[in-house]
Amino acid sequence: MNSLIPLIIILLIVGYLCGCLASGYLVGKSQGIDIRDYGSGNAGTTNVLRVLGKSKALITFLGDALKGFIPVLLMKYVIGPRLGLPENTTQLLSLLLGFAVVMGHDYPFYLHFKGGKGIATTAAIMTAFDWRFGLISFIIFAVIVSITRYVSLGSCLLSAALVIEFAIFYPGRWDLIGMAALYAFFAIYRHRANIRRLLNGTESKLGQKVDVNK
Repeated sequence: MNSLIPLIIILLIVGYLCGCLASGYLVGKSQGIDIRDYGSGNAGTTNVLRVLGKSKALITFLGDALKGFIPVLLMKYVIGPRLGLPENTTQLLSLLLGFAVVMGHDYPFYLHFKGGKGIATTAAIMTAFDWRFGLISFIIFAVIVSITRYVSLGSCLLSAALVIEFAIFYPGRWDLIGMAALYAFFAIYRHRANIRRLLNGTESKLGQKVDVNK
C-alpha cells in the first residue's frame, strides 16, 4: 500500500483541480453575473436553470458531468490497467479520484470554497465507474422530481441509494461501500439548507424562475 501513496496523492490533486472547473460560475460570468449571488446561491445546474434558463443549465450540467466522468473513466479503464494494478485497487482509486473531483466542485479554492453540491458530478462519476449506477441514479432522480418537482429531494435520494447499490452489486467490498457512504454524506450535507426548506414547505420547485434584474 505504501507504494501507492505517491499515486494516491497525484490522483487527489488532479481530481481536486478538475473539480475546481466551476461550470456554473463560468457560465454565469459569461452572462455578466456571479451565479452565486442569485437564487439559492449555489453554482450548480439547478440554480443556473432557475436563473439563466435551459441552455445555460445544459452547458453547466455537461461541464460538471464531464469533469467527473472523464478522469474516472481513464483511471478505471486506462491508467489502472496500464500500471498493472489489481482490479480491486483500480476500483478503489477510481472512487478516490472521483471523490477528489467532487470536493473540488463543492469547495473550489479560487471561489473561497463556495461551489456547487456535486450531484451531476457524482452521477457522472458513478456512471463511469459502473453504468448500472448511472442508470439507477437517473431513474431515481427522474421519478422523484417528476412526482414532487423537488430537485433537492431527488438529489438526496439518489445519493443515499448509492450505498445500497454498492452493497448489492459489490457485496463484501466494504472499501467501496464506505466510499459510497462518503459520497452520500457530503451530497446530503451540501443539501442541508434544502432539507430544512423541504421540512418547512418553503423549498423551490423545478420550473420556478429567479429575476436577475432584481
